[in-house]
Amino acid sequence: MQSIAERIQNFNSNRLPFYTGLKYQAMAKDPFYFYRGTAHLFYEDLASANTLPALPLTWVCGDLHLENFGSYKGDNRLVYFDLNDFDEATLAPATWELARMATSIFVGLNTMSVGAPEAKNMALLFLKSYSLVLSKGRSRYIEPQTAKGIVKSFLLKVAERKQKDLIRERTVRKNGGIGLLFDHKRLFPINDTALTKKLADFVDGWMVNIHHHRFHVIDAGFRIAGTGSLGVKRYGFLLERLHGERKYVLLDMKQAQPSCLQSHFPNQQPTWQSEAARVVAVQERMQNISPALLRPVLFNDESYVIKELQPTADKINFATLENRFDDMADVLENMALLTASAQLRSSGRQGSANADELMAFAREEAWITPILEFARQYADQVKADYNQYLAAYNAGYFGK
Repeated sequence: MQSIAERIQNFNSNRLPFYTGLKYQAMAKDPFYFYRGTAHLFYEDLASANTLPALPLTWVCGDLHLENFGSYKGDNRLVYFDLNDFDEATLAPATWELARMATSIFVGLNTMSVGAPEAKNMALLFLKSYSLVLSKGRSRYIEPQTAKGIVKSFLLKVAERKQKDLIRERTVRKNGGIGLLFDHKRLFPINDTALTKKLADFVDGWMVNIHHHRFHVIDAGFRIAGTGSLGVKRYGFLLERLHGERKYVLLDMKQAQPSCLQSHFPNQQPTWQSEAARVVAVQERMQNISPALLRPVLFNDESYVIKELQPTADKINFATLENRFDDMADVLENMALLTASAQLRSSGRQGSANADELMAFAREEAWITPILEFARQYADQVKADYNQYLAAYNAGYFGK
């Protein structure tokens, strides 16, 4: 039987070594970072345990946890708070998505030194709130006008920020103009002139086809964001409008790889043109409004998702809510609403349960206790796995 370190290394073996090293470094910070970077372990273990109902099938983001909700500007230029990571998106049991989220609540709050009874109450609140929204059969969404509590404050602050502020934050003066800021944290130089030119030419051509203004790339870099996806190819671009009033656009282009859930449900999956097509299709059907410029593309025979770059800071950091249980409860109720709404919005599509089936599932509520118990027990497993991982990491198993 493989060790935790071997399972992790095997899963990440096809990624870029240097940036995968940054992933390993991030995962060593605490059990919650470790949990974020090891969705594959979670689903392998959940499949082996076989303790949760495999129905109803629904579209899932695949990696639902406390840090995978955030704000973004939609293609209508309004600000929304929603699920925002669909790399692992696929057709899977609703119970699996809920178990992933409930476990993240136990792990995340335990990392913040919140007691087990409080963590259990928060996880139960999420599941009950999800069930209530799902049982009504009507999808909802969150924007500044409909949000409440800390999410409302968060969205109002984000809505006030201008594009020029983000441009100013991510750029520096270069050769009489501006270029990307390579801070070696969020963005690294590509250090390959031929690849940089090829990327720029590709994005230039893509922008001509999909945008009514003519933009061109003036700088590009290798982008770092998230935890689970670190090590896959991901680029950031700064584009400038050629004619008219000077305007800049930031783009994110991220390689899409197979979902770590797909191998557990191979017969249920539709046939996609590419992994990026899967990510974009599921994201468009689960979110109320998709991010600006969201598209699947093929570059160098590899599948990528392009979208307007969204600031990584536009997520609610649960660590700032320490001991603020009323605020935590408000946020979790919002997250539950969004999860249920995304499943209702995408219901009845390519094999997923229809709205009536989801409503009947929600009203049963017999699934809540098994999910809660699995999540509680698996949170203990995450802590044990993390300790094994940290020992291997500190011993140099994953290299420098």
